[in-house]
Amino acid sequence: MMIRSYTRISLVLATLWLGVVTHAAAQPPAPVADWRLWFNRAAANWNEALPVGNGRVGAMVFGGVQSERLQLNEESVWTGKPEDFINPGARAALPVIRKLLFAGKYVDAQQLAIDKMMGNKTVNSSYQTAGDLWLTFPAHDSEPEGYERALDLETAIANVQYRQGGVAYTREVFSSAPDQVVVVRLTADRPGALSLQFALTRPGSNAAVSVSGNDILLQEHTGGGVGVKLVTHLRVIPEGGSLSAGGTHLAVEKADAVTVLIAIATDYTGGDPRATTQQQLTAAAAKRYEDLKRAHIQDYQSYFNRVALDLGVTNAVYFPTDARVSALQHGNEDPHLAALYFQFGRYLLISSSRPGGLPANLQGIWADGLTPPWSADYHININIQMNYWLAEVANLSELHLPFITFLDKLRPDARKTAKTMYGIDGTVAHFTTDPWLFTAPYGYPSWAMWPMGMTWCAQHVWEHYAFTGDKAFLQQYYPILKESAAFCAQWLVENPATGKLVSGPSISPENSFQTADGRGATMVMGPTMDHMIIRDLLTSTLLAQRVLHHDEAFGKKIEKILAKLSPTQIGADGRILEWTESFQEPEPGHRHISHLYGLHPGKEITRQQPELFAAARKTIDYRLAHGGGHTGWSRAWIVNFFARLGDGEAAHENLVALFKKSTLPNLFDNHPPFQIDGNFGAPAGMAEMLLQSHDGSVTLLPALPKAWATGHVRGLCARGGFEVSMVWGDGILQQVTLNSKLGGACVVQYGGKTVTLQTEKGKVYTLRGDLTTR
Repeated sequence: MMIRSYTRISLVLATLWLGVVTHAAAQPPAPVADWRLWFNRAAANWNEALPVGNGRVGAMVFGGVQSERLQLNEESVWTGKPEDFINPGARAALPVIRKLLFAGKYVDAQQLAIDKMMGNKTVNSSYQTAGDLWLTFPAHDSEPEGYERALDLETAIANVQYRQGGVAYTREVFSSAPDQVVVVRLTADRPGALSLQFALTRPGSNAAVSVSGNDILLQEHTGGGVGVKLVTHLRVIPEGGSLSAGGTHLAVEKADAVTVLIAIATDYTGGDPRATTQQQLTAAAAKRYEDLKRAHIQDYQSYFNRVALDLGVTNAVYFPTDARVSALQHGNEDPHLAALYFQFGRYLLISSSRPGGLPANLQGIWADGLTPPWSADYHININIQMNYWLAEVANLSELHLPFITFLDKLRPDARKTAKTMYGIDGTVAHFTTDPWLFTAPYGYPSWAMWPMGMTWCAQHVWEHYAFTGDKAFLQQYYPILKESAAFCAQWLVENPATGKLVSGPSISPENSFQTADGRGATMVMGPTMDHMIIRDLLTSTLLAQRVLHHDEAFGKKIEKILAKLSPTQIGADGRILEWTESFQEPEPGHRHISHLYGLHPGKEITRQQPELFAAARKTIDYRLAHGGGHTGWSRAWIVNFFARLGDGEAAHENLVALFKKSTLPNLFDNHPPFQIDGNFGAPAGMAEMLLQSHDGSVTLLPALPKAWATGHVRGLCARGGFEVSMVWGDGILQQVTLNSKLGGACVVQYGGKTVTLQTEKGKVYTLRGDLTTR
């Protein structure tokens, strides 16, 4: 067992804050990369606990000595039910609202939208905890020695170890995808030293808990009967010692080791959750712990090991993760912490999004209590999209599929909303949804009157194809693109003042402007982000049609619409206009920077459009100068913006700002409170700093900062089916290797030089730093 000295750590950490290297007699060895989050104390609260997950079932490990808490989640534990709440007055109000907006009567239009466009959603829905597992150690009542709590990103196992009364105790916790159970293993280095109690609880008063044999069963119909039926099923398997039941808990006395299995299921997809958990526990209990562990690691590493990243290692790796974050906040350089954060993002995606399941929600799968922030739902005005920016480039393409299959399931309600609410064909969704698959707006126009949710999300179909070249996939999910494009084709109307096609009524998500008479408003005809998203979608739909060789008539219609679509405009101050004109902005540092969609994740604004490129830079600089980036996900988006602008120093500066202002002790992203989108968006931005492929070429190290002057990466992915590995030193590319998965031409750019490789499927190509072959 590894024992660390807290006093020594504190002293060396203090020197790191001062930028001093300590040369003591007991100088530590040269640092090596350690892909763990670790701490020398138990979690004081949920924001310090460590997450494990198998895509569907998750747990937060607190690591308490006398009392351990595992807060449990399962992806489908939702209250609510399907509901139709489209406002019956919407269709008739649409042309009236448009007329008011074209006339500049923004406030009148907004009031009419409140009355006639917003639906009356009466059924509350929320993601919820599945409950808590409590492990109580009555004899562990003194201060432990050598305490360590860790999460190993290479094995996806959380570990707690310490000495108590001369005995070394160890816990291992993981969530197994092959066996669909959370596994807890308790051991001691002295026979008969394990005595503890087990209990399952859930907030509220409706859960029924029963004990039978080795099992504890928790059952509840969530939401007071308006939600899923939940079963959390625990089995305790002691080795040696004795097991007894007491009311609603189990107790083990003097065991040599204990294995705990936890199965969780609901009736969200049908079936009997109690039978499901019984089957899962029976199958897992028939296996040895080492076999469960081996299968878990093998499954997890089949994803995790695809990418390696080295940005340099300092003595900071010897210190607890929370101390490293604190040191960085005080000016310490720690490039390995950035690499750890990148791999932590990949870990979280592997652990919260697996094929066949629901997509990662606003908190992945990890949420405490019965009312998590924003219900931990699926916000589709950036948040869920950001969750999946990392998937393709970070070599986790299969984990993108839960989002795309979810979009496919949204289509029936999205068609109904388009026809009933607006009287047009195709699919539409607004600012948010949940597993009950609603697509209508509710609340207030300032966030809800935005019919671009499905249009943005549909882009992910093309992105998955662009990276994988999977034509069968594109054929299957082409209707997501087609139906969203069909909506846009009928939604756009001609602006009488310009003759151009515009979207509306709509907003620039969650932002507002001031009218000429000083009143606040949100809706316009033709917000810039809408047109950027529509242009992106229609272009992708055209490309998909050409790949699939069908739907040519609709393609010609799209081409005509693109020719008439209102272009992105630059204001008198050189910034990209967010709305149709230069309104006064009540929040010039607003967290949404929607009118830069065309820079990222879109592909409209590149170096090939120097005026737009310069205007995008002015736009982001203005936002930051007025306090922008004050939420974690917004700061993550800014990292991606600067990466696309080719400014590695600014991208890195904002990544550091994310650590300083929006990162919790366990590396969770802080909105505040916790939202997981920043944990995915910032690593995606790091990948964009190292590799870009959105503009038709594979561009190497486009935004490499001085802080990462020497390093290497293996396994990043580029559009066109290329897997890329690079080595660089002193800020200069030394070697690049490209694995061509599909064959075809690969245009490679670095340092102002461009070469084109004619590749064959399955072959690997190595170039020197000057892009010449060996």
